[in-house]
Amino acid sequence: MKGIIYFMKLGARIIKTGVAIVLALYLAELLNLPSPAFAGIAAIFAIQPTILRSYHTMIEQIQGNIIGALVAVIFVLLFGNDIFIIGLAVIIVITINLRLKMDKTIVLSIVTVIAIMESQQGAFLTFAFIRFSSVMLGILSSFLVNLIFIPPKYEAKLYTQLSDVTEDIIKWIRISSRHASEHTLLKKDISRIKDELLRLEQIYSMYKEERSYLKKHIQPKSRKFVVYRQMIVTTKKAFETLKRIHKFENEVNLMPEEFQSQLQHHVDRLIHKHEQLLLKHIGKIKTTTSFEEWNGDCFSRHELLMVFFEQQQKLDREHRDMFARTVPLISAINEYDEQLEHLEKLIHSFQSFHKQENHITVENEE
Repeated sequence: MKGIIYFMKLGARIIKTGVAIVLALYLAELLNLPSPAFAGIAAIFAIQPTILRSYHTMIEQIQGNIIGALVAVIFVLLFGNDIFIIGLAVIIVITINLRLKMDKTIVLSIVTVIAIMESQQGAFLTFAFIRFSSVMLGILSSFLVNLIFIPPKYEAKLYTQLSDVTEDIIKWIRISSRHASEHTLLKKDISRIKDELLRLEQIYSMYKEERSYLKKHIQPKSRKFVVYRQMIVTTKKAFETLKRIHKFENEVNLMPEEFQSQLQHHVDRLIHKHEQLLLKHIGKIKTTTSFEEWNGDCFSRHELLMVFFEQQQKLDREHRDMFARTVPLISAINEYDEQLEHLEKLIHSFQSFHKQENHITVENEE
């Protein structure tokens, strides 16, 4: 059982690379191509995380293979295949690839040059064509595997990553707003969460590259992009709020206790709303669920500012200046509230018009 779990954790790209190599070698042997290893080597370079990237990579690798083959054939016909000539041909191929801004195809072009120029036995042009075909077979094998084997499900990955990082942020906001966080530990976790947000952006980028081939799926998919973009923006605002709470921890402690309590209650309502919206998006909460029952005693953005400045006016000059330093915190909380409100509208709108398109099978990575 542990072996199966470990295998699943290897990742789809690693598994697909192995399958692509096997397929390339098998097809090379089936077609009686000599030196099938070149097909296997070429298969390594074309595996990509999305079908769109795989397609673009295939086109680039084919171009690189053609460049390498043409330079190799010309050099052999004109100068032979001395090792110094091979080195010169490699330099030329690298230069051409760089000039054409095809940096990613350099390695495969070099492989093609060496594969073709290593020997002049028999009919050279036939030999060159066979080696060129072997490399091309490896490229096409990788694309075929990318297309039909373990198709990527980036929406599930995106939601899982989004949910995990949001849960972390909300946990720290809840603890920090009660002055119960350990300063050094939170500082370390803030750095980690920043990295997780970068990974979230990368997954979203790959999710956007997924294409819908049926016309009826195109509009819902486009609207989903907007919803997930707003989810990421909202999570980033939650993260900004956490950083401000962490930064102004001492100043918040000097606020009047009544206002601290009101502020804590307000923030609790916002993070609770954030949690509920994530669940609502995947259908864990009925679309008719209303947030009004706990929005009623929550400050509006304008009311929060008014209460804040009212409390400031009650303080003496020294404490008033200290109190004023927390304006960025109040601003961050209001911006977070604004993004949550926008997210709620987008989710409600999406689910109203695309009731059959909001089902997500969330991945379990345990």
